Amino acid sequence: MSLAQQVGLGEQTAVVLLADIADASRLWGWSRIVRGPRALRRVPGLLFSKVLGSGYEGGFDLRPSPSRQGVFALFDSAESAHDFIAHSPLVHAYQERSKEFCWATLKTFSCRGSWDGLSLQATAEAPTQGPMAALTRASIKFSKAQAFWRHAPPSQTALEGVAGCQMAVGLGEAPFFRQATFSMWDSVNAMNAYARSGAHLEAIQAAQKNGYFSESMFARFVPLKVHGQWRGKHYA
Repeated sequence: MSLAQQVGLGEQTAVVLLADIADASRLWGWSRIVRGPRALRRVPGLLFSKVLGSGYEGGFDLRPSPSRQGVFALFDSAESAHDFIAHSPLVHAYQERSKEFCWATLKTFSCRGSWDGLSLQATAEAPTQGPMAALTRASIKFSKAQAFWRHAPPSQTALEGVAGCQMAVGLGEAPFFRQATFSMWDSVNAMNAYARSGAHLEAIQAAQKNGYFSESMFARFVPLKVHGQWRGKHYA
């Protein structure tokens, strides 16, 4: 039985943590990457988790950031997700050791594809107005990596400056080959306008035509709450 089959519908709620680790705590930050999801194994209600590095300055540069990183975690309910934010020693450790720290709780309203066999279950209606968030991730085939990265930088540069984008973060499980992007938008229409035009559309078409990915996932969310600071911007 696959992980996607084992995880039931329920009221799944996702959490995204973003941290810019303080200089004095960078060794601790790197240890989070090394330990990965093992540090979250006993968290109540946790269904799935990833500890992610980031591109330089939290963006989409191929150079890894020495300090910025993220966590994606999926919980069986909103209560479990909120309890994790409020009481987890790991969350408190990130807060204490970071120059900037931001978190978001999210409900999925659509998901295509999978992440290590997991496909997120839709537990919310698509918003007719107001903000939304998106997570894209892909495992890039070794033989296709060079071709993929010819398309990726123009697409990602366009994302950072596009109208209606509140936040865009380059993340990844491993440099070059296991990449992810988390973004927040003013509305579904703003997200669609970006996704269906310009460099991003060209990148999608190239990936589909040339089979760049061994696995990919594109999920959209309704933000329940966003709090903290990221790249100088405050969220409440």
